[in-house]
Amino acid sequence: MHAERSGWARDRASGPERSRKDDASDLYKSSGLVGCRGQLGCGNAASTFINELASGTLDGFLFNLCIGVLYLAPALIGIFWGAPLITRELEANTFRPAWTQSITRSRWIAVKLAAIGLATMATAGLLSLMTSWWAGPVDRALPLGGGDVGKGLGAFGTLSPLLFGARGIAPVGYAAFAFALGVTAGVLIRRTLPAMAVTAGSFAFVQLAWPNWIRPHLITPLTKIAPIIPAKISGIMISTNHMRVTVGVNLPGAWILSRRAITPTGRTFTGPVPRACHTQGIQACNAAIGRLHLRQIVTYQPASRFWQFQWYETAIFFAAALALAAFSFWWVRRRLT
Repeated sequence: MHAERSGWARDRASGPERSRKDDASDLYKSSGLVGCRGQLGCGNAASTFINELASGTLDGFLFNLCIGVLYLAPALIGIFWGAPLITRELEANTFRPAWTQSITRSRWIAVKLAAIGLATMATAGLLSLMTSWWAGPVDRALPLGGGDVGKGLGAFGTLSPLLFGARGIAPVGYAAFAFALGVTAGVLIRRTLPAMAVTAGSFAFVQLAWPNWIRPHLITPLTKIAPIIPAKISGIMISTNHMRVTVGVNLPGAWILSRRAITPTGRTFTGPVPRACHTQGIQACNAAIGRLHLRQIVTYQPASRFWQFQWYETAIFFAAALALAAFSFWWVRRRLT
């Protein structure tokens, strides 16, 4: 009976210890990543840490939840703070009594834009600060794992479209832009619900289009060319007599924009498919591809450009917000009756 109690006591004591290891910070420390600067074994330790964190733990869920919150927050600010700011008073016709007092149109709109605008940016900034602090261990581990190492969280870095907008100062720029966009839609449409719908649709389009069409070209991407070695082939796609071959990329934390196989003459390789890939196994297929002397050209943005992109993008969205706010200010002063 005494032995059973001792075992039960040990189980109770070990329970909190196990739960503490599920914490991202403690898991990071126990993984051996503290002090890692690219030494041998850091990549494997980083991949193990990331995969363990993503494999159903509470921290993995919170990590993904924080990403969603940071992307939703600016949109909600534009919809629920920006669009109704002026429109609500236009619909209720409460703006006219204010103008008949000592408050001028200019002061009325300026105070609203400045006060709520600053509040939106502060809210987004605090959310981003808290998220960046909490997810710091994951963000530090991602570049150490390499571009193609790991699954789940390890499949991307902080410069990737999935994480970039949920880190740093970019959410502040998004929030300012979404707020100004909502105000502009409100003063033009003069109906709250339609203005909210237009704001939601317009901001969603910008958030989808920007990382795909504009952000990759804000700074000229870099390229890397390396021979395609059979042992490093990571993907083969065959369609009729066309094929695509890719190999793993070791660019820690980089944003991979494109990769394609090229022939010794520099032409994009699309086939023909070696016979061994139809009639024999994967090893024979890889060996046949190796005899073609192909190379892979990778277009990417290095991880070192993270803050450069952050400042560029924040400045652009903030400038767009100022332009929209100035337009709304002018519209209220000159066109609103």
